[in-house]
Amino acid sequence: MLIFPKQNLSREQQSRLGARLGEIESLAPGKDIPTIPLSNQRSDGTFISPGDNLYKILRGNEGWHTDSTYMPIASKAALLSAQKVPSDGGETEWADMRAAYDALDTLTKAKIENLSAYHSLFYSQAEMGYEHQIGDGYGYHDKGSPLRTLVKTHPETGRKALYTGRHAHAIPGMHAEDSKNLLEKLLQSACQAPRVYRHKWHAGDIAMWDNRCLLHRARPYDMTKARVMRATRIIGDPATEQAATFVDNFAPEISPITSNT
Repeated sequence: MLIFPKQNLSREQQSRLGARLGEIESLAPGKDIPTIPLSNQRSDGTFISPGDNLYKILRGNEGWHTDSTYMPIASKAALLSAQKVPSDGGETEWADMRAAYDALDTLTKAKIENLSAYHSLFYSQAEMGYEHQIGDGYGYHDKGSPLRTLVKTHPETGRKALYTGRHAHAIPGMHAEDSKNLLEKLLQSACQAPRVYRHKWHAGDIAMWDNRCLLHRARPYDMTKARVMRATRIIGDPATEQAATFVDNFAPEISPITSNT
């Protein structure tokens, strides 16, 4: 993860920078828009309210996650720039999942080595008390749930990392409660000092990071204060970021799948 302070890039410049890293994921459903604002402030200067779909997405982003794991092909990298930031709160944190995996005991590593979990934005939003609707916010929002391994080997470095986050649920072959407990335990133990960096944003800053080995989250802030960011995601390599299994018609009330078929 890299931070470039006070670059003040335009939307077009940020998109061109992202394109140097690979194919850019369109963040607006049905539109070819490579870089979009993630803002609690409307174009007329008013602020979004708790009933707004984007409000729910922004609050959801306060949970630890890696981008687009709920999509058929997950993101490999991302850029985020700050346009307006509140004086207090609204930071972004990143957690190193390589170091988190290395810190696991031998028995836990053996237990999770061949386990996978389904990933769903519908699930993660429901866990926060929000009903997610197709077309809300940004990105791919079809009702589906890709299956992804809990341990990811980085395609370039060969290093293992935990590959989980708030979208992960329903480990095949495991009872629902046991699955949830294991995923929560892994997430809580992983995202701890000294593996976490918190960035206090200044207008013009831009961050660039590797989604294949880091988790990130936004920190809470006063939603009556402007926080205007721009996001760009880079599509992963289908050979390493495309889910092998994709379950259609996922809904939060469906019981977790208990087999690999």
